[in-house]
Amino acid sequence: KLGPLKVLNNHLAVYPTPMNLSYAYNFGSLAGIVLASQIITGILLAMHYVGHVDLAFNSVVHLMNDVPSGMILRYAHANGASLFFIVVYIHILRGVYYSSGNQPREAVWITGVVILLVMVLTAFIGYVLPWGQMSFWGVKLCPTCKKIKI
Repeated sequence: KLGPLKVLNNHLAVYPTPMNLSYAYNFGSLAGIVLASQIITGILLAMHYVGHVDLAFNSVVHLMNDVPSGMILRYAHANGASLFFIVVYIHILRGVYYSSGNQPREAVWITGVVILLVMVLTAFIGYVLPWGQMSFWGVKLCPTCKKIKI
């Protein structure tokens, strides 16, 4: 086999894979797919959102009642956020199980932890945006969380 056929053969047919390769390795890619879904639904939701304290909740009510498929869009985004966290936690557990953060990949693991912290912060901000009763109490409770000694 010569040229492009050899490259295709080496990367598709005779690709070296680890002995312990399993379905658990798919959760990183699945997290990326769910993230793409969250970005798309988030952009579509942002088109109908008003970022003012007095109008934020009314813009969500407008989205739910007046926008065609607005309710489906909002719930797809809300449930997608939960699915994203589940997939990411399974991805982390797979990494812990296979010791993926050991040398020489500490930097990759630390980068993943930073991404996780940014993800949690982004989820909290997304939870507060509608500025309804649950959002208000989420913000009210947040300062007391740092007073708790673990």
